[in-house]
Amino acid sequence: MKRNITCCLAAIILATVFGVTANAQIPDGYYASLKGKKGAELKSAVHEIIKKANVLDYGSGSNGTWSGFYTTDRTDNNEVRDRYSNEVRYFGSKGAAVSGMNIEHSFPKSWWGGAKTQAYKDLYNLMPCEQKINSSKSNYPMGQVTSAKTDNGCTKVGKGSNGYMLWEPADKWKGDFARGYMYMATAYQDYSWSGEQANQILTKGDYPTLKEWAYTLYIQWAKADAPDEIEIKRNNAVSSIQGNRNPFVDFPNLMEYIWGDSITYAFDPDKTVRTSEGGGGTTGPTNPTDPEEETIYSATFTAESGNCTEQDITSPGFTVWTRDSKYGWKGTAFKSNKNNAAESTLTTPDIDLTRYETAMLNFSHAVNFCASPGTTFAVEVLCDGVTTKLDGITWPAGNNWTFKESGDVSLSRFAGKKINIVFRYKSTASEAGTWEIKAMTVKGKPSSSSVNAVSSNTTVFDFSKPYKAYTSDGREINTSDYKGIVILKQGISVLKVIK
Repeated sequence: MKRNITCCLAAIILATVFGVTANAQIPDGYYASLKGKKGAELKSAVHEIIKKANVLDYGSGSNGTWSGFYTTDRTDNNEVRDRYSNEVRYFGSKGAAVSGMNIEHSFPKSWWGGAKTQAYKDLYNLMPCEQKINSSKSNYPMGQVTSAKTDNGCTKVGKGSNGYMLWEPADKWKGDFARGYMYMATAYQDYSWSGEQANQILTKGDYPTLKEWAYTLYIQWAKADAPDEIEIKRNNAVSSIQGNRNPFVDFPNLMEYIWGDSITYAFDPDKTVRTSEGGGGTTGPTNPTDPEEETIYSATFTAESGNCTEQDITSPGFTVWTRDSKYGWKGTAFKSNKNNAAESTLTTPDIDLTRYETAMLNFSHAVNFCASPGTTFAVEVLCDGVTTKLDGITWPAGNNWTFKESGDVSLSRFAGKKINIVFRYKSTASEAGTWEIKAMTVKGKPSSSSVNAVSSNTTVFDFSKPYKAYTSDGREINTSDYKGIVILKQGISVLKVIK
């Protein structure tokens, strides 16, 4: 195992995730409405949660922005935390503006016409900023600068490869600002954007709001600069003032479910990684020492579609799979007293096994007018783009309408993955059987182990010494035949890599 990991180090991507303390200060049930949603629907659900904030007055004073900054952006030695420059300044009394600094809108107010709305006063978008660089960055979008016109050692301003004038933060702040932009594009997705700069980065409507070049870059930045202690504490501090939260800080992978590589997967706030209270960490879903079996997917097809989709591979001229309230999903190529040659699939929605160490499929079905159902039809698993035929299924005789249970069919080889179950129907011009599927369930046992503390400090990780490897949900593995996210543990040192 050591040899395999060492050989692929050149291809490893490090992810910065720090030590774990306790769960973030998220009110019970705050994100409950996000469960089961994905893509555009998930973004709108997030919008509904965070769209209302009890913002401070804009400016100085006891109830103004600078009073907020005194809580959200003040270091232990009273220094102003300026994410735009390296200059050092200090707070005076609470609520007083700091000389030489502005209140900067990371998401420029001109993009919605400058109206003094909630967005104008939202602390998730406001930061104390040195005046000169504030003026230089103007109303430009945030992006990667390839030809800098201004560079103060912390913020660059200049042209990007797309020809736009852009500003680019320092590496240590890129994730912070990226998650801030994601927040603004979601909390205020119902705004009307205006002006040349706004149109370079934003689209009209609730989804995706950020243009593809922008969200692709911000996801990249957010992965490279995961939430740290400073950002997590600021999220909690702003939340204590405004009452809403930045969910892209609370859930570092939420962006993937809205714009990234997981938009076809349903999000579950209780089963995904979240940042930790007090800063600098993530926690995975908590599993009991001896977890009970859970229902992962369940559908009674006589009452619902189960969000399954049908596709005719070889069409007989009509839809092979149909559903009714008596028999559930029914596949047949017999029509008008004629057998027709066909091949058609019925596919379940995504079934997430990423946090399970075992899983089992069971379904109720009947087959008629088919001499050998087990060789004519097939049940498959679609995983990582590859279909695998399942064995061990109990098939009906094929000559009556009696429903039989498939028996428990193991899916454990796919534990730690996201899958789809595929029912594949086939017929010929001489035999076109009927296959009925009334209900199905997938149950699993959550992984009892977990690896929560992850560090990017490779200097304390010695590949010449023994270590253990785990999946992201805590299953110990042999890396020689595994691809994906791998967590390596050696004593107190933990490294997260992509193999």
